[in-house]
Amino acid sequence: MTPSRDLRGVVQVVVDPRFAEAYEKHASDLVSYATALVGSGQAEDLVAEAALRTLRTVDWDRVADSRAYLFRCVLNEARRLHRRRPVPVHELLRAFHRSDTSVRSGVDELGVFRHLSIQERAVVYLAYWEDAPVQEIARTLGIGDGTVRRYLARARAKLRKELAGERT
Repeated sequence: MTPSRDLRGVVQVVVDPRFAEAYEKHASDLVSYATALVGSGQAEDLVAEAALRTLRTVDWDRVADSRAYLFRCVLNEARRLHRRRPVPVHELLRAFHRSDTSVRSGVDELGVFRHLSIQERAVVYLAYWEDAPVQEIARTLGIGDGTVRRYLARARAKLRKELAGERT
């Protein structure tokens, strides 16, 4: 992003066309991803904030995989947001509860996802909602295959524990 001044002194922003194209192409996927990370009430703002931060700092000539880069930017912004203030659990529930998925009766849905870290939510979203294989998740998030497997294993264990606790 290069600021310039026109004759009236108003700052105009010139957006790199590669960024604009990548953002247009992946915007809806980024919002869905952000919804899984922070809930529906904050998802669009999170994506917009990540896009602005990216515009200010990135040389798009050096970005090899724009989708993966934007997903990492959204994850990093979600981490920043989460450090500043925790996301309400009911927002996370809305993100994970799909109308085409039946939730077992008797399960306290509000408590199920609260125990997952932002990274675990990111991996769970990509694995189960995007049907991405481990290698693709690792590339998208910029982490190793083993780290993806570890996050998935931890998330499954936490979810299993929560669901088992609800049944008793």
